[in-house]
Amino acid sequence: MRVLGGNPTPEELAAVTAVVTAALEETADENARADAAGPTAWQRSQRNIRATIHPGHGAWRGFSG
Repeated sequence: MRVLGGNPTPEELAAVTAVVTAALEETADENARADAAGPTAWQRSQRNIRATIHPGHGAWRGFSG
């Protein structure tokens, strides 16, 4: 951390450091819980994109039903 302005006391720097550290740890914990939970229902419902359909003999246009 770098102070760009003002003249903070050591106690003020310690307080800011404690708050920022706690916020970063909380964010890291939330991210770890989200990663451990696995994919969301939305992610599980996604399907792979199908391969390209190429028209021609023996392909999808050749189907006579």
